[in-house]
Amino acid sequence: MTEHQDELVQLVGPDGEPVVSETNAPYRERAARYLLDGPGATDAEPAAQRVRGLYRDMVLVRRFDVEATSLQRQGELALFPPLLGQEAAQVGSGRALREQDYVFPSYREHGVAWTRGMDLADVMPIFRGVDHGGWDPAAHNFHVYTLVIGSHALHATGYAMGVQRDGLVGTGDAARDMAVVAYFGDGATSQGDVSEALGFASVNNAPVVFFCQNNQWAISVPTTKQSRVPLARRAWGFGMPGVRVDGNDVIASWAVMDEALERARTGGGPTFVEAVTYRMGAHTTSDDPTRYRTSDEEESWRRRDPIARVRTYLEKHGAWDETREAELQAEADELGEHVRTTVRAMGAPPTARMFEHVYATPQAQVAAERAAFEAYEAGEPAPSPFEGLLGAPAASAGSTAGGNR
Repeated sequence: MTEHQDELVQLVGPDGEPVVSETNAPYRERAARYLLDGPGATDAEPAAQRVRGLYRDMVLVRRFDVEATSLQRQGELALFPPLLGQEAAQVGSGRALREQDYVFPSYREHGVAWTRGMDLADVMPIFRGVDHGGWDPAAHNFHVYTLVIGSHALHATGYAMGVQRDGLVGTGDAARDMAVVAYFGDGATSQGDVSEALGFASVNNAPVVFFCQNNQWAISVPTTKQSRVPLARRAWGFGMPGVRVDGNDVIASWAVMDEALERARTGGGPTFVEAVTYRMGAHTTSDDPTRYRTSDEEESWRRRDPIARVRTYLEKHGAWDETREAELQAEADELGEHVRTTVRAMGAPPTARMFEHVYATPQAQVAAERAAFEAYEAGEPAPSPFEGLLGAPAASAGSTAGGNR
């Protein structure tokens, strides 16, 4: 890879045919285990099994996404941000991660959550409004969703600097060395937090990958109104490699991410990846994209559908058939039923839950406020929120202890 690369890395085109070029040659070599033909292709059946695995991931993630959108329309969710059209970028990059790597997602990374082994129903509590997250980040090294645009890029950078200082980078032990990833959209690159994160990551040579899914629209603002150059060039000014990849090509997304993660784990520092894709649906279920996008634009991207591309690729090599498709759709139906049943069973949590996990360790003021709230809920006299904080009971309203002030 050249240090600064504008040309889009693509290994399989929208027609399911291999793409061979001088630029993508290193990535074809890296992704040989997924290639069914062309230079660098390996044993056909093992490769076909791996590609079928990626196809299964993408189909199931899309089914979850469609199901979640429907649940919101039925009033079961307060809001939902669809990932429709971005499955290849998320699944491809997610499958390049190792178990010890740590991910900081934004709020649309349902496909990455799937590759981390999460039950996708656990993504729903935050959108149903019954939990601030819904899962234990440590269980899958997958942080809770961040709703504040771009702020988690700083969290990822700080975490990566900690990993670096803990000696978990560049040891040569594949089971120990780790990388950190921040996923965000093109709109986040317009936020100051992302620029600050890029600066800190670069000067500290932090083991972090900034994976930007350029889905062309930051709500109603197109990428062309945010940057006059490809977003990957943002990396250049900070002194780190920047790569543009066809985010609708799942194999290319895997290869580019695999390279960036390897660089991070071995002490080579950060990388900025721009995955060029398209948000086929709305920004969230409260959005109406017909107000700012044309049907011609949507149709042009629909012809580049990432899932159709993989299926065509498999079919051209006799590695997919209707029997396999029927089995996969049955599995998708089971997932859909599981998500529906789980969401509808989510009841309102105890109101005092809002006081949990505010701080990592017990905190006196929060404990006092919780006690006051619980007393109020029970219809009892509320203790003073200051009681015990200063080492002595709070003075009563009529007390003049200590003099008038």
